[in-house]
Amino acid sequence: MSDNGHTIVNLRRDVEDMAPKHGLGEIAESRFARVPLGLRNSGLSFFKLAPDARMPFGHTHSEQEEVYVVVAGSARLKVGEEVVELGPWDALRVAPGVWRGMESGSEGAEILAFGAPNTENKDAEMQPGWWSG
Repeated sequence: MSDNGHTIVNLRRDVEDMAPKHGLGEIAESRFARVPLGLRNSGLSFFKLAPDARMPFGHTHSEQEEVYVVVAGSARLKVGEEVVELGPWDALRVAPGVWRGMESGSEGAEILAFGAPNTENKDAEMQPGWWSG
């Protein structure tokens, strides 16, 4: 953290991978940078998914709007009842109240997720098996 009104962190080196703590270490990295960056009004996460991996849950937010950006590989996100295909540098906005889940393509995926306002995940609801079949 800087005293100059800015913060620099390396998303891979400086932000803990939470996936192993949730039993997802075989298929994903999940790095949540809100606290390490000192974000007050938004959130930033980095996800790396193994090839052909689907996150085993869906989630929604009552207040937070999110933007997902695929930076490498390809991904499919289920947004409500629609499945959208994303490639490198495609960005997808998901409104509050809409369920979403993600899976990677055959080469895996690296995804940045931005969310605002910062609700410290108090507005999040998760559902295991939301995207099945």
